[in-house]
Amino acid sequence: MSLVAEALVSQIAAAEPWPENATLYQQLKGEQILLSDNAASLAVQAFLQMCNLPIKVVCRANAEYMSPSGKVPFIHVGNQVVSELGPIVQFVKAKGHSLSDGLDEVQKAEMKAYMELVNNMLLTAELYLQWCDDATVGEITLARYGSPYPWPLNHILAYQKQWEVKRKMKAIGWGNKTLDQVLEDVDQCCQALSQRLGTQPYFFNKHLNIWKFTVHVLSKSGLENFEHYFTIMPTELDALVFGHLYTILTTQMTNDELSEKVKNYSNLLAFCRRIEQHYFGKGSSSIRLS
Repeated sequence: MSLVAEALVSQIAAAEPWPENATLYQQLKGEQILLSDNAASLAVQAFLQMCNLPIKVVCRANAEYMSPSGKVPFIHVGNQVVSELGPIVQFVKAKGHSLSDGLDEVQKAEMKAYMELVNNMLLTAELYLQWCDDATVGEITLARYGSPYPWPLNHILAYQKQWEVKRKMKAIGWGNKTLDQVLEDVDQCCQALSQRLGTQPYFFNKHLNIWKFTVHVLSKSGLENFEHYFTIMPTELDALVFGHLYTILTTQMTNDELSEKVKNYSNLLAFCRRIEQHYFGKGSSSIRLS
């Protein structure tokens, strides 16, 4: 999104409060939506939950073609339609809701770098599996993607989408990768995320400008006061990572190789359970360990 477009969206969005009838659109949940789109939708839902903003999820067979960018999910808020997590984050920020305002500039740059890592590795791996892995394409993708449409349109749309994704894979250097190489990329991404998360509940310490406390420290020069403004709260990075990892862990694929890469990192599993239970009100987790 250009700077001019961002400024225009911000000006329009800030004029109205968040409505109670805000709606998120995605493909049909049970029989159509694919792994990557489900992950993207869940990431946006998690982000809005973290912002404490109500959203109604509506499933439409043609959601991909309703979207202004051709990608899901998209939200309909008032008279505005915004698609994909990045622009939605900016739209929500213009209405006065931000999860990353408490980060300093270094932390914001680091957060953006990790979000790029997730999109470049996890999202691309999901697309590869869906459209370039023959077993997954034959057993899952073609049937689900074209399920709402009659023959031969179901096949035409599916093969058109597959051609688009394969062209993208060639453009970014993934066209000749093997499945083992893709899974290795996923493992490296999970390792980086696991190391960054460590033992924290979320990825970043955030400065608080409202709640603060003073610690008195006795030093060589006397009694000194230090005001601390730190807390651990989620950011849009947490929403993005949760969307992808949780969907990988809970989606039935032709085999468990992808989910097993995530299960190697116990803190990422705990992270997904934490967000699932706290923001989606589930007393027991849907994540399978075996």
